Amino acid sequence: MKYFFKYKHAIPLLIYGIIYLTWFGHLERTVKHYKLIHVALDDYIPFCEVFIIPYLLWFVYVAVTVAYFFFKDKDDYFKCCTFLFTGMTVFLLVSTLFPNGHHLRPFIMPRDNIFTDLVAMIYRADTPTNLWPSIHVYNSLGCHFAITKSRHFANHKGIRFASLILCISIILSTMFTKQHSAFDVMTAFIMAAIMYLLVYRFDILLNMKHNYESKHRRKPGSEAL
Repeated sequence: MKYFFKYKHAIPLLIYGIIYLTWFGHLERTVKHYKLIHVALDDYIPFCEVFIIPYLLWFVYVAVTVAYFFFKDKDDYFKCCTFLFTGMTVFLLVSTLFPNGHHLRPFIMPRDNIFTDLVAMIYRADTPTNLWPSIHVYNSLGCHFAITKSRHFANHKGIRFASLILCISIILSTMFTKQHSAFDVMTAFIMAAIMYLLVYRFDILLNMKHNYESKHRRKPGSEAL
């Protein structure tokens, strides 16, 4: 039981993971008609298959970041999860209420190599729908903010710099692999900026958590008369 109480903060993560995957899977299977997303900048961004590497590294980046804070610091973990889960929920709501998609993917791969094979694999697994805002971009920014704002990395400039490079590479990869429109990227930045202010600049959500916990820890009759 001691491990349950020690790691009980995993419960919200597991519950939300099930909800998110179920909801997203339903959207992927049922979306037939959608609003086409396209901006002029999309036509100037070339397809570059090598960017599939940072695109795939996103899965490792997010998982490792969340896992690190899960075991290292509950406050940082709470902030990180709040940032990620809020954006992911907004994404699900937008995709449900305003189905969207794009026609940016190349019909025929311009080259034949291991990178185009990986891109084709992603294309088969992920339909070009439910794209706005880009969760790849939003969560990458969220993980980078979590790392740079954590006291545990205050004296680790190398890790923070590596996080920045990976974050930028992932963001670019969403457009160079033609997985997202530049519009998806821009709206993800806007949403991330708002959440950054709430979670890291003003600490609104963390203060709410601490106030809630302090009220429940307070024993009846302990207040001064």
